[in-house]
Amino acid sequence: MSSPTKLVTVTAIGRDKPGLVSELTNVIADVDANIVDVEETVLRGLFAMFMIVDISSSTIPGEELKRRLVRRGEEIGLQVSVEPYVEGRRKPEKELALITILGKDRPGIVAKVSTLLGNYNVNIEKIRMIARGEMIAMEMLVDLSDLKLPLEKVRIELQNLCETLGVSSIIQRENVYQKSKKLIVFDMDSTLVDEETIDEIAKIAGVGEQVRGITQQAMNGEIDFVEALRKRVKLLAGLEVKYLEEIANNMHLTPGAEELIRSLKSMGYKIALISGGFTYFTDRLKEKLGLDYAFGNKLIIKNGILTGEVEEPIIDGKKKAEIINWISEIEGISKEEIVAVGDGSNDQFMLTNVGLGIAFNAKKVLKQVADGVIAQKNLLSILYALGLPDKELKRYIKID
Repeated sequence: MSSPTKLVTVTAIGRDKPGLVSELTNVIADVDANIVDVEETVLRGLFAMFMIVDISSSTIPGEELKRRLVRRGEEIGLQVSVEPYVEGRRKPEKELALITILGKDRPGIVAKVSTLLGNYNVNIEKIRMIARGEMIAMEMLVDLSDLKLPLEKVRIELQNLCETLGVSSIIQRENVYQKSKKLIVFDMDSTLVDEETIDEIAKIAGVGEQVRGITQQAMNGEIDFVEALRKRVKLLAGLEVKYLEEIANNMHLTPGAEELIRSLKSMGYKIALISGGFTYFTDRLKEKLGLDYAFGNKLIIKNGILTGEVEEPIIDGKKKAEIINWISEIEGISKEEIVAVGDGSNDQFMLTNVGLGIAFNAKKVLKQVADGVIAQKNLLSILYALGLPDKELKRYIKID
């Protein structure tokens, strides 16, 4: 009959070098003790290892094993401690989620975020810094199984906190972050490009203030998008199409857009642009950036002049979601494998019908439904939310 299990914890820290794991684990193996759990990491050249060891079948007493491990640690430059195992929080059923925090570094980020999570009974399982340089990026693996309130409330509280800290946050449930992403869908205006193209047209047509006011109402969800689009387009009647060409030639891509698209394409992503803007510009971006799909509303033009009308059906928020479903069926891609990025009210359905919805420099109405909010005016930061290994991230982003 086997003896009852007797567990100890072994921790070791020191400067990293090859062979440290082997040196310690061989001391344990030589006396027939068994490692039942282990985790080791290297942080900025510092080695840290944590083991739970079953010594019930050890050929030597526990105190002697402790002396040998401490002595071997001293010989190889590690501080080793061995203590009786005291069982902590263990849950057979966990509800895991991944929180990504990114932005400019400052004191107190970890303390404030962890305090908020603790207040909501969210248990932090693991933290790791995935980038440090101009911008920090940190991942927290958390367990939501003790959460008493809806995750949406915690998500909004976390977003509000991060806004005060000048950083961004993204939360992905386990069924999402563990799925590799295959399709990413962008809005165009104020997302992939750094302006509202209809406002640029309106300036030339001499109706800039009127159109800008309607645009803001639509973006904030104060007026129906289809109604707003028809009103704005009607104000553009009589404008020569040559001015659209001028705007198309001078569109400003959002910082990081080209680098992000190039990176996503090299990783095998399908990339779509679905906009409530106009095909005159979406088609140009599709060609310039090599996108797989591009959809927009079509202005009616006769004899080189805008009629003030737009072809039906109009792409609004619901239509955007329908187009995503259509693409996913064609490509054989599941909802959890899709990322959507937008900035306004018209993107709500798009962001809530995919695995990961990101509000990019967005209006408040969109932040409330998005999985994550990115406040940094650089699209390349989206790569941190895609679960790339460190080696892959370093290929696309300059990080320390």
